[in-house]
Amino acid sequence: MLHSIMKFIDRKDELARLMRASGSEQGGLLVVYGRRRVGKTRLLVEWSRRVGGLYTVADQSAPYVQRRYFAEAVATRFPGFADVEYRDWAGLLGRLAREAGASGWRGPVILDELPYLVATSSELPSVLQRWVDHETPEAGLLVAVAGSSQGMMQGLVLSGDAPLYGRARELLDLRPLDPSHLGEAFEGRGCRELVELYAAWGGIPRYWELAREVSDDVVAQIDALVLDPLGPLHREPDRLLVEELPPAVETRPILDAIGMGAHRVSEIGSRLGRPATSMSRPLSRLISMGLVRREVPFGESEKASRRGLYRIDDPFFRMWFRVVAPNRALLAAGSGASRQRLLERQWSGLVGQAWEELCRHRLPKVSESTPLGGLGPWEPASRWWHGAQPEWDVVSRSHDGARILAGEAKWSRQAFGAADLDNAAAQLAARPLPPPVEQAVRHGTELVRALFVPACAPGAGARLRRHTGIMVVTADDLLA
Repeated sequence: MLHSIMKFIDRKDELARLMRASGSEQGGLLVVYGRRRVGKTRLLVEWSRRVGGLYTVADQSAPYVQRRYFAEAVATRFPGFADVEYRDWAGLLGRLAREAGASGWRGPVILDELPYLVATSSELPSVLQRWVDHETPEAGLLVAVAGSSQGMMQGLVLSGDAPLYGRARELLDLRPLDPSHLGEAFEGRGCRELVELYAAWGGIPRYWELAREVSDDVVAQIDALVLDPLGPLHREPDRLLVEELPPAVETRPILDAIGMGAHRVSEIGSRLGRPATSMSRPLSRLISMGLVRREVPFGESEKASRRGLYRIDDPFFRMWFRVVAPNRALLAAGSGASRQRLLERQWSGLVGQAWEELCRHRLPKVSESTPLGGLGPWEPASRWWHGAQPEWDVVSRSHDGARILAGEAKWSRQAFGAADLDNAAAQLAARPLPPPVEQAVRHGTELVRALFVPACAPGAGARLRRHTGIMVVTADDLLA
């Protein structure tokens, strides 16, 4: 089933910041960055359209070609601008500032994919620094730069010794869209279907857009886009690592190791035949790219804990390294039916893990109109584990410290009936509490036990709470 182009979804806060900046007469520098496919271009084009800005995007051409393309883009605003051949960036940008100042046009001028320009013109960061410091303020010109290369943007703007450090009026780090917006992209889907879509595509709007064009069935979407060797996302992780500047291909074995179940630094190093001490830098790079996260048990300091685990943070990447990476040959030789059978072996586990993460992610944002939200608001949730002791999927405190939540997330494509809930609640009630939770309860903090299920029979959740005190939280509660 084909769908129309996906509408501009969310980004209200980011767009409001950009609009506020363009309403000022001060000019200045704005920086937008984030991983590929996260929607930077869509946001910048939408902003430019609304305020009459000038949007330009770089590629990997030679420097003189890049300047030529840029000048032609500027000529749509200032006729004749491209009639001159610019020998360097200083001359081109200087004339742009003068033209803008003379005409009273305040921009914004948007330079998307700035790292491509810098990769071929090493002098450009210093040129931009002087331009932003001296020429654009005189013209009152607003300039926005954007890039997908996390390493390059760090070196240009975010590090203390970066040429543009401290000069930006706004620094927008675009993150994946919140899963609560899946219902806008995939209209008419029930919340359980939205959870499965999240397990496949995460919060990356470009993946949502591609999936909408293929089918209404998530398995068919995955087969056509990812499992099929001709699918546009079949080699997506490799492409993303290569397109990073500088390329991040050296991190690929780490992703493979984590995807195969190595989560401790020692385990990852052992799989790769490298000392654990050599893992810090590539793991940090993967974290900065938004592909890997380090999690520590609830109640422990992220810096001090020695029990941190590394996990693939992006649902799409997790699926790819679980299903595609170890089965490339089988996928290349197989039929659509055989490809889908490979997916089915992993799919329930992948959706279950995505459901757990969604429960933790959405807990602080759950509506106050729901029973659980009325007991909050809640702090960011964590898992808890220790050795052979039972794990807890969702642990959090209320902001006022009056309550502490200990919960379990259970996934099923079917709604939980009364008997299913009773059985799950009995297991939850018998499970030993995590020591940090037990200690808080001893000191007078109210305990909230919660069972997170995608859906339950009408009235079953309220009945369970009346009889046991255990709260039932559904996908409707979390995604509303």
